[in-house]
Amino acid sequence: MDLRIFTEPQQGATYDTLLTVAKATEDLGFDAFFRSDHYLKMGSGDGLPGPTDAWITLAGLARETKRIRLGTLMTAGTFRLPGVLAIQVAQVDQMSGGRVELGLGSGWFEEEHKAYGIPFPKEKMARLEEQLEIVTGLWATETGQTYDFHGTYYDLTKSPALPKPAQTKVPVLIGGHGAVRTPRLAARFSDEFNMPFASIEDSARQFGRVRAAAQEAGRDPGDLVYSNALVACVGKDEQEIARRAAAIGREPDELRANGLAGTPAEVVDKIGRYAEIGARRIYLQILDLSDLDHLELISSQVQSQLG
Repeated sequence: MDLRIFTEPQQGATYDTLLTVAKATEDLGFDAFFRSDHYLKMGSGDGLPGPTDAWITLAGLARETKRIRLGTLMTAGTFRLPGVLAIQVAQVDQMSGGRVELGLGSGWFEEEHKAYGIPFPKEKMARLEEQLEIVTGLWATETGQTYDFHGTYYDLTKSPALPKPAQTKVPVLIGGHGAVRTPRLAARFSDEFNMPFASIEDSARQFGRVRAAAQEAGRDPGDLVYSNALVACVGKDEQEIARRAAAIGREPDELRANGLAGTPAEVVDKIGRYAEIGARRIYLQILDLSDLDHLELISSQVQSQLG
């Protein structure tokens, strides 16, 4: 079971804060550092000092880390043209020495689009399908050849399909709760399917849909990695659990029900139940980025028991 650290910088974080957390992620033996791709805070809090851009952040971290994987849950398809995104991700992959992964979603948070003047189209899933085809098609085009795509929303003619990523294949992540279209896209384009903030029962049901879609598409369902994203709140005792829950504006009982919360033993047990339904990777949503002791505790007393 891989444990990855997942951050929500739109809630308030500087690049230096993210760098500190990324370096702790690397030093403490976690597999990867991922971040959301949002430009507006959600819920309470002031969001200061303001948003940071996902791919600019990852470019910086690519040069200041050595081992950990770097990526997004999820890059918003509404933010960037697919040709531009393919260039950005390939460049950051080169800068990292081949450690980048692309989580790509349709985009959903209408308020941030209004706040920053970003168009918010109605037909987001149809656009996402074309975006996935373009990004992966550009990367797969042999050097010296050109790439053409003529779709409903995007049109590329004689693209040199450059630059190329450092990796032969940049892993692509698709995720979500949709019962039909999401599994179909995952079966066609993704290397990993991520189920965000879902119960064991709902995750098992969605993993089953993705496996069925992969089989229908003529693909071995075992070729995909199945993962979950869950909020983390771990403490060595009830007092520490309560303190960490309060710091992120949540209640311990609610976090235990809906995330990975409690003592290290409780969290190891719950991760084991996700593993039983096929999850091979957990993204730990860390909301208090100032609490590096939290990461140390998870590393020493949770990750160490997972093998």
